[in-house]
Amino acid sequence: MNSVTLEEAQAQLPELLVRLSPGEQLTITKDGEPLATLTRQSRTRWPCRAGSAKNTNHWMAPDFDAPLEDFREYMG
Repeated sequence: MNSVTLEEAQAQLPELLVRLSPGEQLTITKDGEPLATLTRQSRTRWPCRAGSAKNTNHWMAPDFDAPLEDFREYMG
């Protein structure tokens, strides 16, 4: 669990929150004693929407599904 002083939290709260992973906790202390605990919530929705890349061009190498040289002996 990460902890910061109250003064650090007041000065850097937006940056501290951005660095937290979902479910990770941050304890704010004052005079060495825990004062509050913040927990970053999990996402409620995905950052992209289904079909958002529908009209974009995608490139795939012609040999995309060709066997890799490193595994040629196993392909027997």
